[in-house]
Amino acid sequence: MVEMDFLRWRLLPLLTILASFLIFYIKTSSKPSNSECSLVAYDRYWITSKRIVTPEGVISGAVEVKGGSIISVVKGEEWHGKVGRGQVIDYGEAVVMPGLIDVHTHLDEPGRTEWEGFSSGTKAAAAGGITTLIDMPLNSFPSTVSEETLRLKVEAAEGKIHVDVGFWGGLVPENAFNASALEGLLNAGVLGLKSFMCPSGINDFPMTNASHIKEGLYVLAKYKRPLLVHAEVQPDSKSYPEVKDGIDDARSYSTYLKTRPPSWEEAAVRELLTVTKDTRTGGPAEGAHLHIVHLSDARSSLDLIKGAKGSGDSITVETCPHYIAFSAEEIQDGDTRFKCSPPIRDATNKEKLWEALTEGHIDMLSSDHSPTLPELKLLDEGNFLRAWGGISSLQFVLPVTWSYGRKYGITLNQLTSWWSERPAKLAGQELKGAIASGNHADIVVWEPDAEFELDDNHPTYHKHPSISAYMGKRLSGKVLATFVRGNLVYREGKHAPAACGVPILAR
Repeated sequence: MVEMDFLRWRLLPLLTILASFLIFYIKTSSKPSNSECSLVAYDRYWITSKRIVTPEGVISGAVEVKGGSIISVVKGEEWHGKVGRGQVIDYGEAVVMPGLIDVHTHLDEPGRTEWEGFSSGTKAAAAGGITTLIDMPLNSFPSTVSEETLRLKVEAAEGKIHVDVGFWGGLVPENAFNASALEGLLNAGVLGLKSFMCPSGINDFPMTNASHIKEGLYVLAKYKRPLLVHAEVQPDSKSYPEVKDGIDDARSYSTYLKTRPPSWEEAAVRELLTVTKDTRTGGPAEGAHLHIVHLSDARSSLDLIKGAKGSGDSITVETCPHYIAFSAEEIQDGDTRFKCSPPIRDATNKEKLWEALTEGHIDMLSSDHSPTLPELKLLDEGNFLRAWGGISSLQFVLPVTWSYGRKYGITLNQLTSWWSERPAKLAGQELKGAIASGNHADIVVWEPDAEFELDDNHPTYHKHPSISAYMGKRLSGKVLATFVRGNLVYREGKHAPAACGVPILAR
């Protein structure tokens, strides 16, 4: 009996270890192998090019990658003696740049996967050189306004994302005055909050006012995370632009433009600035940050934002490629692909947006990829007043920004600032946004001079390419390869077999 107890005492730890190993093996062996996650088979390698965009400027040299991270960045030919057994991927004259970070996209899952979805949306992102997406809390169903709805969102993304994906939570009247509910959402991992100052068009995502936003900023101050705001305020009916059936043609873009004038954006910004002063150093919401999404008014609204920045308010602003690529004058009757809110404004306004962007008054760019079903765009009817608003653009934002920006002399470093460095900071992603030692190996390789037609023959991974306003355009800037955490997830028309992107949750 004593001998049996002794044997049991000796064998039990061994059996426990073996059982633990078996459980570990089962869990890990179910994960995709590196060969499924990446189109290159090796874990350590060098990327070389004569044009690598770094925080110190554009260099000729090499980037050493190991285990998903950037190990070193070497100028000139010095890397030759350091390669050892590592593999080399030479991209010659192509641009090697930090992967794009899109802080404003609607992937619509769960609940509206017929509109887009994590799989199709992140495939499109990878093909466009985007390595990180931050998903908006609305257009999916239910909207992400609680711990439970965030859990549903994260579960829906599992095994489907080809790039890294983070999540914004929603600030709505239901949770705005409930600090514990907002803290629960933030503790669960959202990177910040988002609110609308006008009707969102989504029933479970109602609009907020300055009081709601103020309460949200006070909670966010403790977490040092941002509040993103759709800044349009619908004025009272007396000043509302009147559109009359039978007189104003609903197929005319000018009719829609009248229904959302720049004064809506200006009114919202004025209201926001009554609370953003609390974010100044020493203020009651110090640590919080307010970010205005998809600014389209380059006149009064932008002047107000510039003044607030000068006064020390913690505030940033983005615009989108469709506002700097298109102008109202060129939108044809009935072409509802161009409907979005705020609307695309006139050519003079577009020039002012470019000026503000190149001078640094607009901080960054985002896609505001907002897809839907083709039938909701009413493409046959062409009714701008009834069609669903939103520009479908995710895969094309890099070539669009470059193609339309060359006229204004934009540089590769500016492109990186607008699409990588500043978005990384907004989303709290310290290890992303720059090609630098220790960062995630999130990299896009592209050829600025390569032209292509966006037509039915061009491989497009959005669920509904036909509703994109960019179809039919000729663009410059072909994406050759996209690396996410060292995995080559996309290479000229081919994706890695498995979707190995990582859900990003704040801690």
